[in-house]
Amino acid sequence: MNSRSTLLIIDPQNDFCDLPEGWRATDPLRGATAAPALPVPGAHADMLRLAALIDAAGDALDRIVVTLDSHQRVDIAHPTFWQTGEGRGVNPFTPITATQVRAGAYRPRDAAALPRTLAYLDALEQAGRYTLMVWPVHCEIGSWGHNVHAAVKAAYNRWEERRLAVVQKVTKGENPWTEHYSAMQAEVPDPSDADTQLNTALIASLDQADRIVIAGEASSHCVKATVEHLAQHLPSRRLDKLVLVTDAMSPVSGFEAQAQAFLADLQRQGARLATCADVLSLLQADA
Repeated sequence: MNSRSTLLIIDPQNDFCDLPEGWRATDPLRGATAAPALPVPGAHADMLRLAALIDAAGDALDRIVVTLDSHQRVDIAHPTFWQTGEGRGVNPFTPITATQVRAGAYRPRDAAALPRTLAYLDALEQAGRYTLMVWPVHCEIGSWGHNVHAAVKAAYNRWEERRLAVVQKVTKGENPWTEHYSAMQAEVPDPSDADTQLNTALIASLDQADRIVIAGEASSHCVKATVEHLAQHLPSRRLDKLVLVTDAMSPVSGFEAQAQAFLADLQRQGARLATCADVLSLLQADA
């Protein structure tokens, strides 16, 4: 029996990969080697395994969808947005709560942004999924860090040319007023921005596949958030379609427990955990 298989690759971008020196670009303005902004330990090896899977699977993959974290330089989750109450800079990896902002410990650099910032933080905390985290500026639109890992891009380019098909790219995160871990919906949707709302069209199109193979970075954040929304809203409710490729995703350092809890929860709901080798066997058996 032939099954339709879709590969969903979440944020396979340079800024999330612990790339060795030879895989990094040179900044012509500074003459320095570019460094990934938010490297996830193990991500480079994940992406090499994923690229090999794409090549080996060949025509057994009917569709490939790639999501791209895509941010402005000034963003509510970047240090460029914030300052301390004394006017100093805010370091990356600083969590900020509405209570702290109301107490004056942190504030937006743009004083006029305070009311909207507090409204956002209140809504985010009420949702109960995340506390705002100030991340390093990452996946800035137009930057080297925004680009797809070279091996993954080369592999899906070969797939495109062989199949005369186009890999679908889905951007998320352009709105600077809300965090957008999930490719399906922003953490706090902006009523004036359709791109932050639940992407029902993407979810419905993914549901047309018999198997949805999921890989990418990071398992503790963007993979987790995307798959949670997908599982929650999949029209068929067929969570057994979901195959999470455990050796093609890794967690942000310090968030390993969240990643493990996510994988265990999805497995309890019916999703399958598999390695790249396992997935290749499944795809070849279907062909």
